[in-house]
Amino acid sequence: MAEQKISRRKLLTVAGATLFMPSILRAQSAEPEREGDPVRHNTSSFTQQRWQDHFDDLGKAAIVADTTSRALHFWSGDGETYNIYPTSVPRSDELTKRGYTKIMRKRVGPDWTPTASMIERNPDLKYMPPGPDNPLGTHAMYLGWPAYLIHGTHDTRKIGRQSSDGCIGLYNHMIEALFQIAPIGTQVRIV
Repeated sequence: MAEQKISRRKLLTVAGATLFMPSILRAQSAEPEREGDPVRHNTSSFTQQRWQDHFDDLGKAAIVADTTSRALHFWSGDGETYNIYPTSVPRSDELTKRGYTKIMRKRVGPDWTPTASMIERNPDLKYMPPGPDNPLGTHAMYLGWPAYLIHGTHDTRKIGRQSSDGCIGLYNHMIEALFQIAPIGTQVRIV
């Protein structure tokens, strides 16, 4: 019998292909997207949304924050840009405000003052200036509802979880990107 040598490179290539095979097979067996299908799943398992299901028009821009899938959907006013961002969402339904509002103002380096209900739950909470311990992260977009924001977070463990007191949180680098493209007046729907 002839002895066959297996190089480290060949072994790593075969092992890598074996790891990716299940996802390749799933991708090939999935039904192709049909026109008129309202949503499809992308690689990160977020359900894509259609702005037409939430707004009459895009206006300056539009955001849908989906508290079930924990994703924020952004459409530019011209419809050319559609981005999905993973988010943190409120801890409970009682803390979740749903409906329509808009971005009223934006701030780089926000400071944070706990609300009365937060202090009632945790009397140790105090005002925090901008910085690495600030729960609002590096950027904040204030909504038309008092004390409700879309903001960053320094605590990346919160993203993808029910962890906020009512706000929608994003990774700092993602809120920075959204902050640049979402103008004041962007319509927002939280579902």
